[in-house]
Amino acid sequence: MMRCAKSVCRWPLAWMILALPLMVGCPGEVPSGGDGVAGSGGTKRIVILTNGDDPFWDACEAGAFKAEEELGLAEDGLAVTFERADFTVKGQVDKLKQYALQSDIVALGISVYKPDSKQIADELRKLRERGVKVVTIDGDIDREQFRDARFAYLGTDNIVGGRELGRATAAVLPEGGQFAFFVGSTSAANAIARMQGFIEGAGSNFEEVTRLEDGGDRPKARKNVQDALDQYPEIDALVGIWAYNTPQIVAVVEDQGIRDKTKVACFDAAEISIREMKDGNVDVMVVQNPFQMGFVGVRLLKAMVEDDQAVIDEMYPEYSQEGEGDIYRTELRVVVPDEGSPITPELFEEGTTFMKLSEFEAWLAERNLTSS
Repeated sequence: MMRCAKSVCRWPLAWMILALPLMVGCPGEVPSGGDGVAGSGGTKRIVILTNGDDPFWDACEAGAFKAEEELGLAEDGLAVTFERADFTVKGQVDKLKQYALQSDIVALGISVYKPDSKQIADELRKLRERGVKVVTIDGDIDREQFRDARFAYLGTDNIVGGRELGRATAAVLPEGGQFAFFVGSTSAANAIARMQGFIEGAGSNFEEVTRLEDGGDRPKARKNVQDALDQYPEIDALVGIWAYNTPQIVAVVEDQGIRDKTKVACFDAAEISIREMKDGNVDVMVVQNPFQMGFVGVRLLKAMVEDDQAVIDEMYPEYSQEGEGDIYRTELRVVVPDEGSPITPELFEEGTTFMKLSEFEAWLAERNLTSS
């Protein structure tokens, strides 16, 4: 029988003792909550997964953690984790596959990057089969193909939002004109709906000349604006569909010195966009409420985990996997400069809130937000 020296034989045992603190953690444990503290004591997680990394999601994250605090999730053994994808299908799919291996995840709210992605839909179905509660937030899955991959959607009615932006643009360009869309992904559900809505709201006096996607890449977003203006120098309006598109549009308009003949209309109120509107460089913003999306999303997922049917019925009183019974609409605002705008409240639908910029800034300040 082969023997070894005592000093050699002690090393495996010593190594195991030293390594023991590293080995006791469970494979599925990852940081949760707002402070990055690892889950413990059987805490279960509600995960919010974005489509990418953008300041738009800061307000949503704040809303999610506000819900965690106000709704007392810790007392119920729950915690919120907020994670950001990378504006790719693969990025979201990789995250979803990781979640399937983590037994502490009980609920997921996801802003789907590409609605017609079978890969994303398949991973969401697998999570649901494991008992994980799944809803979509801000960006839905393709409802015709994959509605069963999630319980419900909550977020902006993007068709309505697009129409409101189109109506506002028609007010600043009463004679009509040419316009171009700029967005991260032309195939994203919210982008498709916003662009279609814009066309409807702007009316027949307007002509779309191009729509360009950038995949979330800021330098490419800026180059897209430059390319569109090079190809169509007579463009009357530049339309930013995602939050980060507007600062890129404004920068190019300023560089080319064409603000006097080019209108800038956009979705969302990035901090830079708010400042640029104050400086006279943005004509109108149609603003969602990502803070509300985060808060209400966590409230819904908590109710689903705890089988609180009263909350679910309150949000979806006519719940159905057909029609619009599985859609919860969050708030929508039209924001215009304080002075000199031809855009007026009566142009918009009854459920849309109209605000001057100073009023909107006060609304943000009340919630400790710098963007929306």
